[in-house]
Amino acid sequence: MKSLAELQALRDKMQAQMGIRREEELSTRIVVGMATCGIAAGARPVLAAFTDEISKRRLTDVAVVQTGCVGICQYEPVVEVYRPGEEKVTYVKMTADKVARVVADHIVNGNVVTEFTIGALK
Repeated sequence: MKSLAELQALRDKMQAQMGIRREEELSTRIVVGMATCGIAAGARPVLAAFTDEISKRRLTDVAVVQTGCVGICQYEPVVEVYRPGEEKVTYVKMTADKVARVVADHIVNGNVVTEFTIGALK
């Protein structure tokens, strides 16, 4: 390696071989609130369930990521779904049992599971 450009080229080559994509290349981001309030409410199994379901379905254009406090602790575990050209969807009081339906209906087929969203609580 003689330059940073060579190192970046090698990294890009290896990521392509491994099927790793940059977050900005992905079409969907699933963000799980993992602050202490979320963890206490059960966010860890929710995060694991999303990761497992995305992997099981071999969805390569979806990233499952963690964030800190979302600011609505009374509705934890909170999951936000970002898709290009669409409004953010906030799922509340999520459980691992609800994940498969969210992935099938919303992530795969584009239909928001409205009864799990923050809007359903109002």
